[in-house]
Amino acid sequence: MLDERRAPEVGFNGAVLYRELQGLGFTGGTIDKLESFPGIRLDLDAATFVRQLGEIGIVITGQSADLAPADGKLYALRDVTGTVPNLPLIASSIMSKKLAAGAKVIVLDVKTGSGAFVREHESAIELAKAMIGIGTAAGRRMAAVVSDMSQPLGRAIGNALDFTSFTVELATLIVDLASNSQTGRADVEQALRSGAARDALRRMIEAQGGDTGAFDDRSLLPHATLRHPVLAASDGYMSQLDALTVARASIVLGAGRERKGDPIDLAVGVRLGAKIGDRVSRGEPLAVLHANDESRLPEAERILRGGIQLSTTPARPPPVILERLGASAALPA
Repeated sequence: MLDERRAPEVGFNGAVLYRELQGLGFTGGTIDKLESFPGIRLDLDAATFVRQLGEIGIVITGQSADLAPADGKLYALRDVTGTVPNLPLIASSIMSKKLAAGAKVIVLDVKTGSGAFVREHESAIELAKAMIGIGTAAGRRMAAVVSDMSQPLGRAIGNALDFTSFTVELATLIVDLASNSQTGRADVEQALRSGAARDALRRMIEAQGGDTGAFDDRSLLPHATLRHPVLAASDGYMSQLDALTVARASIVLGAGRERKGDPIDLAVGVRLGAKIGDRVSRGEPLAVLHANDESRLPEAERILRGGIQLSTTPARPPPVILERLGASAALPA
């Protein structure tokens, strides 16, 4: 799931987060999620990017004609030569943008598993090490995690649906690495409790033309007209929840795109009621499908059920972070 169009990566430069373009296929795009705020601009030119950074300390944009233009041309070349999956080229593409943006501290999230672009664990480690090596050679302070995408990280798969958990881990690594300390978690949690993190995001959305009303009234975000529960057929424990299958179900509902440029429905998706290790009872919702087209529900439910298994014995939930590399390796799990 790590390439220049799809990468779930975090670059840090002061308070700068620089993320990638729209999602494609089963991947989820940060740009798509932010478009849930009506009116937001996510095609900033370099001058606007730098000005907003100086004024409020945070900015998110997609690639544009004057932001990493060479990388876009190189990707087009890789696309026609069949070299998109080449790990060294993926690593150089991702890191070229981080280095060009001036990030001094960089934390990377490299996903592996069925729902990731790099599915093999060892390949994900190889990619993480390659990017750490590039950044370190350029004088950057680097860290990376390899995270599990054999099941969804959170409980909501879509664009306007909520997701909270994993970002705390990455933010903690960023703060620890930037401050040479191990107090990052307390700082991040305090920022969440105090509302400082929320206020920073609100300032960014407002600066980029987005409607911030949804911060006070969640009903202003896109919402689906239909809620369809997928019920457990028996008592048991969730033993399998395949991330790729869940993503495919969300695509059927309209939350993703098969081809670049395809429209997506920002309101639809899948909200999980249980994850691996959870006990469920017969008739209890395993998930709820959010839809705007009733005709899509049967196929989405069929696909989703194909990736879910229940067992009679408890299953141990897999760890979210499988590996820590670079400066993060010494930090506590």
